Amino acid sequence: MSKYIFVTGGVCSGLGKGVASASIGSLLENRGFNIRMIKIDPYINVDAGTMSPYQHGEVYVTEDGAETDLDLGNYSRFTSSPINRDNSITTGQVYQAVITKEREGRFLGRTVQVIPHITDEIKARIIRVGEQPGVDVTLVEVGGTVGDIESIPFLEAARQFIHDMGKENVLFVHLTLVPQVYWGEPKSKPTQHSVRELREIGIQPDLLLCRSSGMLDEDLRRKISLFTNVEKEAVISAYDVRTTIYDIPLSFVGQNVDAIIMKKLGLADKGPSRDGWKQVVEHFANAKRTARIAIVGKYTGLHDSYISIFESLFHGGIANRARVQLVKFESEDLEDGRDLASAFADCDGILVPGGFGLRGIEGMILAARYARENKVPYLGICLGMQIMVIEYSRSCLGLKDANSTEFEPEAKNPVVSLLEEQVDITAYGGTMRLGKGDTHLKAGSRIHAAYGAQVISERHRHRYEVSNQYRKGLEDAGLIVSGLTPDSTLVESIEWPDHPWGVGVQFHPEFKSKPLAPSPLFSHFITACLAAQEKTASLRA
Repeated sequence: MSKYIFVTGGVCSGLGKGVASASIGSLLENRGFNIRMIKIDPYINVDAGTMSPYQHGEVYVTEDGAETDLDLGNYSRFTSSPINRDNSITTGQVYQAVITKEREGRFLGRTVQVIPHITDEIKARIIRVGEQPGVDVTLVEVGGTVGDIESIPFLEAARQFIHDMGKENVLFVHLTLVPQVYWGEPKSKPTQHSVRELREIGIQPDLLLCRSSGMLDEDLRRKISLFTNVEKEAVISAYDVRTTIYDIPLSFVGQNVDAIIMKKLGLADKGPSRDGWKQVVEHFANAKRTARIAIVGKYTGLHDSYISIFESLFHGGIANRARVQLVKFESEDLEDGRDLASAFADCDGILVPGGFGLRGIEGMILAARYARENKVPYLGICLGMQIMVIEYSRSCLGLKDANSTEFEPEAKNPVVSLLEEQVDITAYGGTMRLGKGDTHLKAGSRIHAAYGAQVISERHRHRYEVSNQYRKGLEDAGLIVSGLTPDSTLVESIEWPDHPWGVGVQFHPEFKSKPLAPSPLFSHFITACLAAQEKTASLRA
């Protein structure tokens, strides 16, 4: 029987339940256990696909085309657990499924209620993942904060797992906050209240992760243990790490989190913990060089909007034994005649990520033109590749009015246009080109050199593509089409000619990058940025 770990949060949101859950998952994997991870989001949306990046952060896309919460990206980066649409559960999905069954008459005239019908649906979705062949432990992160009305059905379903599966097979981890008042004294009262509220629901936490700026002292841990009925050894300091979030699993190992969980769940030891995270942290801590990367995007005001891209850049830095420093630009701020040479003076490379809508597009085009003309390494992802096409068409094809039909529906020269299968679509949720797709790479291209393969598989999330009507003209003008779909009908990657490293891709390589297995594209981009840095330094010398 699979064991189940439920991770809840208290006091306030934004404490890092996703990273904590992923870290626990990585520790269990390192001990040899086969794990699965699930994220529960209490919002009524069916998925994250139609949410604003400013409100929800990035949308993480799975190989089977699910648009999910960004925490599933953390699961993917920290563990090798397969991630697909079954690993994401929302209130919208649950109620939609139950109402569909009711309309089909499957409840035989009974009154449909939260208990048992909604909670049964929640449990069935969790068990469907947990009972996959060979799974030892299933970790379930319950989004939101204890006390939120939206979370109550999910917490009740979690409580029922004790009854259904037996206490020896279920463990509860509660992440809470131990704040410091202005004179520096840590306070345990918010944690006490949070645990009390959880216990009123019927859940007694087995492990407390106490978020704090530093390690909790023994007296405070003893006090928290006394007032929460959690053993002192299971009161863990989830303190602020100094280097990188990939140091968190090591901080948990240092406090025996994996051993405590194994003991409480009766898991037999499958071997000593591996030290892969030590290698990652050491590479980061001992890096001698730093690459400064300009991010020219539409949502840079919220770090989580591009979290997978930022982490992938850090992974590329680890592969090059270098740190990466992010320099964020809101693209619309570059449209007011700003001196780009001054803005990008200390940057070693420029990355333009994905996005939707007209706002800030001209600023992205200006950034791409600057990178192309000044031989600055450039990586364009999804919209960032389309920006390269628009800029190249205007500058090198003489099509001054070249544009995308996304931004100008009646464009005279629509070098980027809507996918044919998207023309008659009126519903926005889950209708884009989503998920895994193969790309055939051109031999001798930079992207072919990066991947070292002729055929690659990456994930997509978009509605617009390079127009085939203009493909030959662009190639005749020198633009390199370095990647195509297997049937050669859609452009998947392009490159600038006579440029040290200017690559654009229609797919999202950031969704597959891991600290222990960096995306080849990000690794080679950082390599190019460091080479440009060395060249600039030698010229100045």
